[in-house]
Amino acid sequence: MKVTALLPDPLIQKVRRYTKGRNLTDCLVIALKDWVALKKIVELNHQIEEKPLQFVSGFHAESLRILNRRR
Repeated sequence: MKVTALLPDPLIQKVRRYTKGRNLTDCLVIALKDWVALKKIVELNHQIEEKPLQFVSGFHAESLRILNRRR
């Protein structure tokens, strides 16, 4: 998608420095993908805070390790 945007030069310089992309488009794609991934992690953390994971009663990590080793 072609987009025209007015972005501050210092911000673009930081994006280029951190992403190390080949060109500005590559840098922006990398930065946006990273931002989306971070937001997904924040959202998942929020979901876990609201409804924490619960293990089945009688669950033991050792039994799962044994099962995985058999594969």
